[in-house]
Amino acid sequence: MQIGNLRLKNNVFLAPMAGVTDIAFRELCIEQGCGLVYTEMISSKALFYGNSKTEHMFDISEKEKPCAVQIFGSEPDIMAKTCEIFNFRDDICLVDINMGCPAPKIVKNGDGSALMKTPDIAEKIVKAVKKESLKPVTVKMRIGFDSEHINVLDFAKRIEQAGADAITVHGRTSKQMYTGTADWNIISKVKNMISIPVVGNGDIKTADEAQYRLDMSKCDGIMIGRGAMGNPWIFKQIRQKRLGKKVKYPTDIEKIDLCIDHYRRSIKYKGQRRALLEMRKHMSWYLKGLEASKEIKDKINCEDSIEKVIEILETYKNFLY
Repeated sequence: MQIGNLRLKNNVFLAPMAGVTDIAFRELCIEQGCGLVYTEMISSKALFYGNSKTEHMFDISEKEKPCAVQIFGSEPDIMAKTCEIFNFRDDICLVDINMGCPAPKIVKNGDGSALMKTPDIAEKIVKAVKKESLKPVTVKMRIGFDSEHINVLDFAKRIEQAGADAITVHGRTSKQMYTGTADWNIISKVKNMISIPVVGNGDIKTADEAQYRLDMSKCDGIMIGRGAMGNPWIFKQIRQKRLGKKVKYPTDIEKIDLCIDHYRRSIKYKGQRRALLEMRKHMSWYLKGLEASKEIKDKINCEDSIEKVIEILETYKNFLY
């Protein structure tokens, strides 16, 4: 898939997700065949003012290329200036602008999906970022802010005219958050209306769903979000499906082994204390549906040592054999 001057090996991407898509998780997804990963969304204002807590969010390892950076904000000049940070970073291949986040703390500041209510500002942001960026510029959006204002067709056209190299459309309104179902019919209409690449996003949790959505929408690519949580294998499974091969699913033992791998990578990049806390959600996703997993989760959540966590998981493997 081609986005601007960037050639990607495939068209199945990992969605940027706050608190989820850190270095360790991105590495795992790339190793499973993901075509493009994204950082967690980063505040352009925090970057502009040199917030030290933000700078680590676009640390990128050698194992996770290609990697895009996603920024959010609503001030065109500040968002454009942050591109100076990325322009000469060889490990960043693309700049994505978040116009789809529905989180209230983001929306109340006029950022994220709130920009779908202010298309003039959204257009200015894209023009400003495109002017300064040496990397391709893309935009992630929703189908509208609420059911009374589903404006993605007009919005996407304006974003294209402003110079975006591609867009991603999540098939829900901002008000829906993640309830209901994604409207892929509207995503398909967007694809038919504009000439730049369109990536569809929403409710893809299996290889079968991925193939179906690509076929019915004619999108240039798809983006996987929650479907990859605790399931990095989905990227390999989608490729197997598209090649006409048998789709292979991980065994319970393989799930635990990857969970342990994830723990070790997370500690490498974040240190033991922080990694153990942040890995709780990932561990819960990996173990979901496994026999006696609740008891194992409860035990692990009481531990403050990676050695003890791994010991519990290794013992659990013996139980599952």
